[in-house]
Amino acid sequence: IGWEGVGLCSYLLIGFWYKNQDFNDAAKKAFIMNRIGDLGLLIGIFIIGALFSSLDFTTIQTAISGTESFNMTWIGIATFALFIGACGKSAQIPLYTWLPDAMAGPTPVSALIHAATMVTAGIFMITRLNFLFDITPDVQMIIAVIGAVTSLAAATIGLVQTDIKKVLAYSTVSQLGLMFLALGLGAYEIAVFHVITHAFFKACLFLGSGSVIHTLHGEQDMRKMGGLRKAMPITFITMLVSSLAISGIPPLAGFFSKDEILMTAFHNNIALWVIGSVASIMTAFYMFR
Repeated sequence: IGWEGVGLCSYLLIGFWYKNQDFNDAAKKAFIMNRIGDLGLLIGIFIIGALFSSLDFTTIQTAISGTESFNMTWIGIATFALFIGACGKSAQIPLYTWLPDAMAGPTPVSALIHAATMVTAGIFMITRLNFLFDITPDVQMIIAVIGAVTSLAAATIGLVQTDIKKVLAYSTVSQLGLMFLALGLGAYEIAVFHVITHAFFKACLFLGSGSVIHTLHGEQDMRKMGGLRKAMPITFITMLVSSLAISGIPPLAGFFSKDEILMTAFHNNIALWVIGSVASIMTAFYMFR
């Protein structure tokens, strides 16, 4: 119910300025794409319920660590279905296109729901069910690959966006991809660490962009901005600090969490490490743009 409820809140908040048809379309798009993900989540829940005749985390964990053997194919299908649910909520390829459109909502909402809270629900769910995902290594590999590809693709799109909030939206998709890369490599605590660090610096960036948009009377095109440092010194400082954090500059928080993710990738799979590193370098580039 919470999973669906937060999707409803997202829908209502994206369509906040309901007189603008584009915003209404964006809200519907987010709602429908989340329904696709939620169907996956439901299928996963039903399969787990059928296999273990319980939906209680502790019961499932005890059953798995016990002696009786389960049909691994079905557990694999269940974890994959749950991952589809996480893809919808956490904006991974191919269900990521709703998040940039979700920026139609008011900026404080984007900062809270579409950067820090709702979009990390999929990551939390996979972390919470780590004992299930650990016994399905094939699904974990799919998660790692999709996470890495998403982080690279979203970073590439972010390089050429002109709308200040769209850049931050693609940046969010890219960072979520890195979190999924960590999940797929079994580094759950590192993924959650990045969830927490990202929540702070990305919310700060969104609020800073909101401050800029408000000062410029609703202008969101970055090509028409510049030289705002003298006019808005406090926003300048906050944006600079959070941009340094998301770019992974020590001693700020983003450095530690990204470093851990890339180190895990380096030890497990060099190809994924390369993709993750390139995406992280692009992050620094488009943030300072």
